[in-house]
Amino acid sequence: MTEPWLDHALEPAAQEWIVTELAAAGRRIGPGTDQPRIRPWSTVLRIATDDGSVWFKANGPGTTYEPWLMSALADWAPGRVLEPLATDPDRGWSLLPDGGPILRSLPDDEVLARWERILPEYAQFQQGIVGRVDDMVRHGVPDDRPAHMPGRLAALLGDPEVLLVGQPAGLTHDQLRDLHALEDRYVGWCARLDAADIPPSIEHGDLHDGNVFVTSSGHAIFDWGDACVTHPFAGLLVALNAIAYRFHLEPGAAELVRLRDAYLEPWADGGGQTDLAEVLRLATRVHKVGRAVSWNRALSSVPPAERGEYGDAVPGWLLELFEPDLV
Repeated sequence: MTEPWLDHALEPAAQEWIVTELAAAGRRIGPGTDQPRIRPWSTVLRIATDDGSVWFKANGPGTTYEPWLMSALADWAPGRVLEPLATDPDRGWSLLPDGGPILRSLPDDEVLARWERILPEYAQFQQGIVGRVDDMVRHGVPDDRPAHMPGRLAALLGDPEVLLVGQPAGLTHDQLRDLHALEDRYVGWCARLDAADIPPSIEHGDLHDGNVFVTSSGHAIFDWGDACVTHPFAGLLVALNAIAYRFHLEPGAAELVRLRDAYLEPWADGGGQTDLAEVLRLATRVHKVGRAVSWNRALSSVPPAERGEYGDAVPGWLLELFEPDLV
């Protein structure tokens, strides 16, 4: 008998794939399955089984590289990421185990200490897969290295429809003018960052306390749908912003500086951190455009005028260029 949720939640091919892959993993579907959570970039469904919950994810057209990337990262760095039970990269499907509690669920007094462990581990993880960059790009992971970003910014600024110029959720004409005036400085920031002697690597794209599982052996990062190849330090943009938001920290706060230095320590190679701190400042500043680009990519299946609650994401990240650096 077909489970009720399979009658309407997913296309028949996905239903068959889920059942087949669960059987291969020695599991059967049980009662209590959720209805799909549908977003422009993916559909996610929690499936109850006789051996705990699993998650089915179908990536949209802007993030179809994620299933391949999740499997590759699990092979390259076992234990550092959530390992999928099964993936179908051609169709953008993945089946994932339940990873347990997320970092966000822990009390405040534990979270900062956890970040002091997670961030240097993340740096070491990035260092370990530097040699995989070309493979990632060949499999569709976006190539957002600094040299490409001035062109990405120019393309966004030349698309007033995406920026919702003159609309309530978008840029004003004055803000668009100010962003155009910033372009030459942005080109300079990208050039300086590109010249730094640090190779590109993976950047998670959305590294915050909702995307880190707390495991028996430490931590596992999940949700790689915003990932790209770029300067590795760019990952601190979202991480530090999320930490500052949770703990009500102002730019330059001692807690943020301590976490920045924890992340930079594996990159220091026994030297000082002054230059690395400046490189990180440049990387996080440059990557504000990267976040706008990532949102536009994820929302590519939805016309700008129909993006609703997500419509301000692209213009909003561009306006972050006028905000002070956190560290």
